[in-house]
Amino acid sequence: MKAHTSETQSTITPEKALNFLKEGNQRFVNNLKANRDLLEQVNATREGQWPFAVVLSCIDSRTSAELIFDQGLGDVFSIRIAGNFVNQDILGSMEFGCNVAGSKLVVVLGHTKCGALKGGLDAAQIEGLGMDNLNHLINHFDPIINEIIEEGEDRSSKNSALLERLNQQNVKSAIEDIRKQSSTLARLEQEGKIKIVGANYDVETGVVTWL
Repeated sequence: MKAHTSETQSTITPEKALNFLKEGNQRFVNNLKANRDLLEQVNATREGQWPFAVVLSCIDSRTSAELIFDQGLGDVFSIRIAGNFVNQDILGSMEFGCNVAGSKLVVVLGHTKCGALKGGLDAAQIEGLGMDNLNHLINHFDPIINEIIEEGEDRSSKNSALLERLNQQNVKSAIEDIRKQSSTLARLEQEGKIKIVGANYDVETGVVTWL
């Protein structure tokens, strides 16, 4: 499988881009890999890059987009931040990926047993450790937690049901933020030039479920 060129990228629709990732995850789960010469892809992409998708995922070491979607060099823009949420810099990166570099798909990829979301649920304990920047990060999830937690429910990472609800809602919230905070990406989606979708990776099975 060769690296994408500007010509092949131009023939990819948002739906086709999504299918590429779905098929890639199927290969990953079945322990199959597309036949790639990575050094050839290095050579093919030395003058430029034409990825078909932008994937926002967590920094978790188990959630490398290139691996779980079985993609090669030059296939995807991979944006990673603990808790896979968006901010202005990440939105700018997405706008570059889609409006400048021509990607056809934006994926917000959450995952089960997310440590960042666990930190959000256990914020009181984490804050006592004195890590100012980590505290800032995990407090990002407070509005979502307050929205979904039920009265009297245990707010801790030991509550696996709450953690998974938070994971799902966090992905949906990120997608809403993309559409609200980036007029560029919202316009591209309205024009049918891109899709913005959510997904969840199961760290136990390797399966990606599309939301």
